[in-house]
Amino acid sequence: MPTFQERNNKFRQLMTSPISRQALIRLSNFVPYRLATLSNKISSAIAVAYSARFSLNIPQWRILCILAEHPGISAREVAEKTAMDKVAVSRAVNQLLDRELLRRNFDSGDRRRSILELSDAGFEVYNQVAPYALEYERRLLSEMTEEDVANLDRAIDALNASADKISKEEEL
Repeated sequence: MPTFQERNNKFRQLMTSPISRQALIRLSNFVPYRLATLSNKISSAIAVAYSARFSLNIPQWRILCILAEHPGISAREVAEKTAMDKVAVSRAVNQLLDRELLRRNFDSGDRRRSILELSDAGFEVYNQVAPYALEYERRLLSEMTEEDVANLDRAIDALNASADKISKEEEL
């Protein structure tokens, strides 16, 4: 796999050369693609456990998790915290409301803003699924040293910070 410096040199070369008919990106080396496919692989594998046992899909599970950690937030805030599409969040929230796994209340200061929280049934499902998720994470990281896991955490934090910075710059 090319080093960062080799990729950077390739980028500079591409920016100064005429249009080419050759592939400019090799997806197997392209970090955004590699992260996306890894995320899909991991999410799909763990989804098997909670889909079969609890009839939850990936967006529904993420919403249960985020509301267990941050009760009393709006659907918009759920979308922001999970980096999920607002339409997917809305659909999953409505499905969870229909199954009575969530409760929706309205903000006393702003009746247009709805507040979401897990119902007792929602906490029950969350508390049953969470051990499967934690065991999956343990197994996923089991081949890594503590130092590898710490480096991975730092790398993920750095990539998140870079993505946030770039996103803000693109908005300007």
